[in-house]
Amino acid sequence: MESMPRVPPFDRPATYEDLEKVPDIMVAEIADDELHASPRPALPHTHVASAFGVLIGGPYQYGRGGPGGWWVLDEPELHFGRNVVVPDLAGWRKTRLARVPNAAFLSVAPDWVCEVLSPSTASLDRAKKLRIYGRELVGHAWLVDPAARTLEVLQLEAGRWVILAVHAGADVVRAAPFAEIDLELASLWLD
Repeated sequence: MESMPRVPPFDRPATYEDLEKVPDIMVAEIADDELHASPRPALPHTHVASAFGVLIGGPYQYGRGGPGGWWVLDEPELHFGRNVVVPDLAGWRKTRLARVPNAAFLSVAPDWVCEVLSPSTASLDRAKKLRIYGRELVGHAWLVDPAARTLEVLQLEAGRWVILAVHAGADVVRAAPFAEIDLELASLWLD
């Protein structure tokens, strides 16, 4: 699996000004003072993220067939100190984030993040970004691999990520923190 390349500057910590210089056709992030840029996701990746937005957004954001009480956002820009990360999806309980601000980014850590893995971003998502999410006390993380057709469900416990479950293929699952609804994994994968 190839890793996502770092981009300049290499001689100093990356800044938001460095990030702003990355062309808009790229996703740019700063993780542990390093600037990372990747091309926009491929369509299988985008399909998985969009499908999760639909499957979770209805019951959890809008209360259709579920409890409501969440904000679920696609690719929000999150600022945590000098780190700037963009998860594929993120969710906040409305008890912690009463409204989505009219702003370009959020500094309130989400309660849940979902990273859809690709060969170029998997190492960044699994290592640096999960470490950042843990430091910010994000309670749950999902890692989805469209090529392997897997969903890894992680929970932060005592500052460490614990794998609660790994689901695959066409499983119908209930996954924390959205365990009140069935998720049909078959609907995520392009055939």
